[in-house]
Amino acid sequence: MDKIKRMSELNEILSSAADAYYNTGVEKMSDAEYDKLYDELVSLENETGIILSGSRTQKVGYEVASALKKIKHESKMLSLEKTKNIDELKEWLGENTAFISWKLDGLTLVLTYENGVLVQAVTRGNGETGEDITQNARHIRGIPAKIPFTGKLVVRGESLMKYKDFERINAETDEGAKYKNPRNLCVGTVRNLDSKITADRNINFFAFNLVSADGCEENSFANRLEWLKNIGFQTVYGKKTDKNNISDIVKEFENTIPENEFPSDGLVLVFDDISYGASLGQTSHAPRNAIAFKWRDETADSILREVEWSASRTGLLNPIAVFDPVELEGTTVSRASVHNVSIVKQLKLGIGDTVSIFKANMIIPQILENKSCSDSLVIPENCPVCGGTAQINTSPDGIQTLVCVNKDCPAKHTGKFEHFVQRDAMNIIGMSTATIETLVLEGFIKEFKDFYHLDNYKDKIISLDGFGKRSYEKIHEAVENSRNTDLISVLYSLGIPNIGRSASRLICAEYPSADMLEKLDMSQLTAIDGIGEILAEEYIKYFSDEEKLNEYHNLIKELNISAPEEIPSDSPIAGKTFVITGSVNIWKNRNELKNFIEANGGKCASAVSSKTDYLINNDSTSNSSKNKKAKELNIPILTEEDFKKLTENQ
Repeated sequence: MDKIKRMSELNEILSSAADAYYNTGVEKMSDAEYDKLYDELVSLENETGIILSGSRTQKVGYEVASALKKIKHESKMLSLEKTKNIDELKEWLGENTAFISWKLDGLTLVLTYENGVLVQAVTRGNGETGEDITQNARHIRGIPAKIPFTGKLVVRGESLMKYKDFERINAETDEGAKYKNPRNLCVGTVRNLDSKITADRNINFFAFNLVSADGCEENSFANRLEWLKNIGFQTVYGKKTDKNNISDIVKEFENTIPENEFPSDGLVLVFDDISYGASLGQTSHAPRNAIAFKWRDETADSILREVEWSASRTGLLNPIAVFDPVELEGTTVSRASVHNVSIVKQLKLGIGDTVSIFKANMIIPQILENKSCSDSLVIPENCPVCGGTAQINTSPDGIQTLVCVNKDCPAKHTGKFEHFVQRDAMNIIGMSTATIETLVLEGFIKEFKDFYHLDNYKDKIISLDGFGKRSYEKIHEAVENSRNTDLISVLYSLGIPNIGRSASRLICAEYPSADMLEKLDMSQLTAIDGIGEILAEEYIKYFSDEEKLNEYHNLIKELNISAPEEIPSDSPIAGKTFVITGSVNIWKNRNELKNFIEANGGKCASAVSSKTDYLINNDSTSNSSKNKKAKELNIPILTEEDFKKLTENQ
């Protein structure tokens, strides 16, 4: 094990040195030092017969597949029976010993090795048939490229993404395309058709079951996992247990949840005696040799002391419950989102009420119930940020929200500038929400052009808390780089209601100059295919506002605007309207797919209608509302692979 650990350390050191040298020009070590460590790694690989995934001694090329091949599993993969009751676990255990481990929350994979080499990696799929992701598996940490075992070996495990990698990737992803949780991002990554994306996203694999190995007579489940660890696999953490200590061990696992690097959604118990477990057989949907334990949500009562109304960039005022601190799942919590006015009313909240708090998925504090139900909370009539009028709006589905109606509310300015700096707009890299808020509150930014004159406040910015000379230099560099842009980005950056990137592209293709854009009338706009009356009205209303028009003029003076790209007329998707739903695998995210469609003359809509030509959904069998609508209207539903073939049909 010490040798495997050393091999992992050497790979990290060598990869870091190579990355620094080739990508930044920084030399972390001499060639002689690098060669010495490299030779040590080669020696250890030869000695152990193990080659870890991503080893610097290997050159595994990246590959872009056209589709994921379907593979039938040799044995059906069943789900587990579940319980939240410790006493039920004790009853299930009886007098037996079991191996208890994390129930990891990712994508299950089945790996097959022959003659010490990985020959196939398949996703769980529907339990009977999965997808071949072998090329991607070669870039997943914890899956060795070579093992010192020459027979056929089949192992199951979970591919996962660390919380820190999830947060890093989501931070680089546009609003509206962000992933909800690490599991969704992991699934999309492992099933991606470009293996370089899998390598870049740092997926890990933890083996949790040795299904079979030629000649293996080991009958202990725990010992089999230890053997997998000794031949190079990263294995799930676990230990043996029985009915006498199961309660204490479950508590041990529970206490470590806040420090976990990886997501989990409970525990798994498997009888350690493999032969005994196999003799129990299975039901139609679950094996009898294992059971899953799901966490029972821990709750605590507290007193509601305040409800804060947090202003968002859209003008929404979101209620936050503030209560006396309570301990939940190993941490102290005193705040919980109540989401909207409708939920405030459903809970019948009032200051001083006794509320029961829990953590959804053991992470997010929420109010489970209000035991007092005084229903005395007063919904504010004024915005907490600007003091302007706050009113209750009701959506078509009856959801009530509180909104600040003051167009000059500083919170809205922050949102306006957040939109302005984003990648698809002016692309001012590194301009975070916190930075924008500070610059607005300090009075340095009042309109778009002010971003390009922050040098007037250089000394003041450097002296602000959390800033400094280097921070200012980065901001200045990003702002200057954004001066060189295109007309589509400029129009989109203005934040005109309903005028998204797609509409901006269509308008700029017809009227490719900044002067033309401000003078368009209803007939000119609606003559553009894809621009309806509602969009045209919002557009005209924006440029009819003298203050906004002056802001636009001032911005244009700061920029070097290139001509818009011509929309290709010979593209197979030119003029076609697409709706995208569900997760994507070939493209990095939905925004990237949307940009591809628009760059090739297609249009994107948010809802399926009679004007939709195609719905793109990798799960064509789902019962989602968009799938149902597309089927009602006889609109073709394409997977990404189908869409890719359509675009190549020239």
